[in-house]
Amino acid sequence: MKLASICPMNGAQSLVHTLLAAGVDVCFANPGTSEMHFVAALDHIPGVRCVLGLQENVVTGMADGYFRIAAKPATSLLHCGPGLANGLGNLHNARRARSGIVNIVGDQATWHRPFDAPLTTDTEALARTASDWVKTSTRASDVGRDAASAVQIARRVGGGIATLVLPSDASWDDGGMVAEPLPDLPAPPIDQHLVETAARILRDHGASTLILLGGTGMLEPAQNAAWRLASATGADVMGEYVCPRMSRGRGRVPLNRVPYGQAAAQQALWRYSHIILVGARPPVGFFGYPGQPSVHHNPATIFHTLSRVDQSPDHALTQLCDALYAPAAAIRDLGDRPVAATGTPTPEGLAQTIAALMPENAIVSDESISYGRGFYQHTFAAPPHDWLHLTGGAIGDGLPLATGAAIAADGQRRVISLQADGSAMYSLQSLWTQAREKMPVTTIILSNRKYEILLNEYATVGATPGVTAMNMLDLANPAIGWVNIAKGLGLDAARAETLEECGDLMRQSFQNQAPFLIELMI
Repeated sequence: MKLASICPMNGAQSLVHTLLAAGVDVCFANPGTSEMHFVAALDHIPGVRCVLGLQENVVTGMADGYFRIAAKPATSLLHCGPGLANGLGNLHNARRARSGIVNIVGDQATWHRPFDAPLTTDTEALARTASDWVKTSTRASDVGRDAASAVQIARRVGGGIATLVLPSDASWDDGGMVAEPLPDLPAPPIDQHLVETAARILRDHGASTLILLGGTGMLEPAQNAAWRLASATGADVMGEYVCPRMSRGRGRVPLNRVPYGQAAAQQALWRYSHIILVGARPPVGFFGYPGQPSVHHNPATIFHTLSRVDQSPDHALTQLCDALYAPAAAIRDLGDRPVAATGTPTPEGLAQTIAALMPENAIVSDESISYGRGFYQHTFAAPPHDWLHLTGGAIGDGLPLATGAAIAADGQRRVISLQADGSAMYSLQSLWTQAREKMPVTTIILSNRKYEILLNEYATVGATPGVTAMNMLDLANPAIGWVNIAKGLGLDAARAETLEECGDLMRQSFQNQAPFLIELMI
C-alpha cells in the first residue's frame, strides 16, 4: 500500500482524503466532541456529502439503506462507545443485509484512556458484535492506511461492516498520510463441482427441487437466470425471508419469499427433496418455541450450495444455465395493473392501492411487520420497483432505511416507507433528516396503536394476555399523534381513515419532491 503526504496534514485530514480517493463520498453522521477534528476536515476538504442524523441508530440505518441502493459504501460517524452502542441495532441489520459500511467511531485520546473518564468504554468489544473488521488507529500516520483497509472490506462481494476506532489524538496530531485505494478483493470462483452437482439434481429431481435465492441473488439478473433454470427443469424459485433488496414489479420474476410463520414456512418448504442455495442459508425460524423444530423444511430435504454469500450469484446461475443448456424464458403475463382499493383499510387493499399508484422505479422500504406479510401477492403487477426489508429482526430500521435509500437515489426515485407505528418510535428522528434534506419520501404509518406482532407471539406460545400484559403491548394510552410528530419534525402530514383518503394523499405526495407522512388508521 502506497502512502503519500499531499501536504502537512493531521490524521483526520488524511482520513477524508483517503475516503475520497477510494470513492466514499457520503458520510452519515452524529458527531460528538472526540470527532471535531474529523468534522473540521470534512468542512475544509470538498467532496463528501454529510447527512446529519439525530440519533446513532438512524445514522447506521441510513448507511445500510444507502448501500442497498447505491451498491457502494458510505461512512457512518458515531461518538465513542455509547454512540456506537446506540447504533448497534441497525448495524446488526446491516450486517444481516450484507451491506458495506465504513463505520467510524471517535474515541478518547490514547493518553486520556487510563484516567477512565465517563465516556471511556471498550469500544472495540462493542464494535466486534456487529462488525466484520475492527481496528483502532493509534497514530495519525496510521489513519490513512487503516481507512483504506476498512474501505476494502466494505466494498467486498457479500458486504462487510468495517469499524475504524479513531482516538481523538490520532485525528488532531500531525503526520497524517493519504493512502491509495486498495484493489477490490476478488470474489472466490464458483466451484465447478458444485455447478455439476446442481445440474444433476435439477435434471433428475427438478420438480421436487427449490432454488433458494439470497442477497444480490434477489436482484433482476440473478432472478432471470434462476427463472431460466426453473422453466427448463420444472424447479421452483423462492427468496429468503431475510431479504435486503428484491427487484419486483412488471417485467420481473414474480418471486415469493419463504414465509415468516412456522406453519406457513413448513407448508411452503415441506415437499422439496432438494434445495439449491444461491447466496442463501438453510431457512430457520426467527425464534424457538416449546416442542417445535428450529428448521422448517422436511428432515429428509438435502441442501446443495451453489454459491456462498462472498461469491457472485449471477456467475453461479449463468454457469448452471450453461451446464443445462437452459434457454431464455419469458416471464409470464401478470395481468392488468391493479386499481386503487376503497373502503376500510385492509392489508390487501393497501397493497393493491400501492401497486396502483406507485411511480415507476420506486423504492419501497417495508417495516410493516405483521400487517404487510401478504403485500407481495397484490403488488406483482405494479410498475418495476425495488423492495427493501428488515433483515436482522432489530426493529427500527424502516424509516432510516428509507432515508438512506433516498440519499442514494439522489432525488431521482420516489421512496415509499411502509412503517408500523410501534417500530417507528425507535427511529422517528429520521423524519427530521428527510425534511432537512428535502427527500421525496412518502411515509405511511400503519397506526393500529398496539404491538400486533407481540400479541400474535403471545398467542403462539398458548397464552392469553391479561391486564398487565396488555398494558405492555398497547400504544393507545396515550395515543401517539403521528401528524403532530411529523409536523414538529418539519414534514407535511395528514391522517387517512379510508383507502380513498390514503390514495388521494399518496397521489398528492408523489407530485412533490418534499417528504410527506400519512397516518393510516388500521
